Amino acid sequence: MGQISACIFDLDGVVVDTAKYHYQAWKRLGKELNFDFSEDDNERLKGVSRMDSLNILLEIGNITLSEEDKLAYADKKNIWYKEFVMKMTPDEILPGVLDFFKELKDAGYKIALGSASKNAVAILEKLEIIDWFDVIIDGTKTKKAKPDPEVFLLGAKGLNIDPANCVVFEDAEAGVEAALNAEMYCVGIGSPKNLGKAHKVMPGLLNMNIEKLTF
Repeated sequence: MGQISACIFDLDGVVVDTAKYHYQAWKRLGKELNFDFSEDDNERLKGVSRMDSLNILLEIGNITLSEEDKLAYADKKNIWYKEFVMKMTPDEILPGVLDFFKELKDAGYKIALGSASKNAVAILEKLEIIDWFDVIIDGTKTKKAKPDPEVFLLGAKGLNIDPANCVVFEDAEAGVEAALNAEMYCVGIGSPKNLGKAHKVMPGLLNMNIEKLTF
């Protein structure tokens, strides 16, 4: 593998904690379907697409729905989620993110977003950080979900940088696998218990710096 010249960031759980809003919206949906959707249940949805998440939720609640109803419930959940997201402010950016972005830019590194979220652009605008990103690959530009490497490979292509020169920052197991499948370096953000396959694991981007981009 080569010299690092670009960083690709997942959004939820790495740059900002929108996971809590997803959970609140899914929990509300569970309530509407007459069952309790717990935080433990929610762990299964990390890094998973909206429809796959709904299928897991329905499996937990032991509920069968028609495809038409599934689409309606998925839309409902997304509307609730967006209501939460539209109230977000820049103070919800996770600790260390802006300092690390500034250090990367000053040193000439490229920055991309690689997220399954279809609301990524709206979130970045609310957080006032959209201008930091050279390329944004989100759920509106991908066909395959992580652990498929598509989202990260599109990011590298958009940056015009070889995948071997990219490092991915991810908080979900499926995302770490996607980075490895793209033959990129990966820094797991969270617990080594779930993200042990990553090249490095850190609790967050606080205290992250360029010197730590050695593998």
